[in-house]
Amino acid sequence: MRHVPQATMQDLDLLTYHQACLAPCDEPYDANRWLYVPPFYTEYRYVLGTVGQNPLLCIGLNPSTAKPDKLDRTLQSVERVAAFNGFDSFLMMNLYPQRATMPRDMDQAFSDFLHRENLKAFADLLQKTRTVWAAWGAVMKTRPYLSQCVRGFLDAGSDPGIRWVTAGQKSKDGHPHHPLYLKSQSSFEPFDILAYSQHLEE
Repeated sequence: MRHVPQATMQDLDLLTYHQACLAPCDEPYDANRWLYVPPFYTEYRYVLGTVGQNPLLCIGLNPSTAKPDKLDRTLQSVERVAAFNGFDSFLMMNLYPQRATMPRDMDQAFSDFLHRENLKAFADLLQKTRTVWAAWGAVMKTRPYLSQCVRGFLDAGSDPGIRWVTAGQKSKDGHPHHPLYLKSQSSFEPFDILAYSQHLEE
């Protein structure tokens, strides 16, 4: 299944992150097991993950079709790698929350509102874990505004107690590896998000 955006983010009546957290659910899933914000399938997604005591926060590029009990291949890989590295659950976010299976289908111009609310989601999830997996891949070059999104995550996650990691070989330009083709037994290594962000601005 592929998700092609049916409208730009600028054209939609978007929920704030906190509104989305409180929105009524219209899909059958176990809320004691899953965190899904908004709790229904729509053109954007702030968070999808599992509930646990030791979660890993993963930052991808943008969401595709995954939802509770119906993870796509990328999220299945995230779940396996998280478990291999000792985490009992995962929380998936993205640099930009617009659903689009193919990044080339993402909006040409980003919604500042959606970006701000996405960072609120990030700040909220940092209350649950201090380990953040950078996993957006080299395809982040698809849209120039994704570099701005990286900077936003850096500023929001600059606390020295936050551990940024990556898995797999980085691209020649230093972009973190995408989870899809990682081996399940992939170990994390430190990721210098500050140096990476500065490189993007050169």
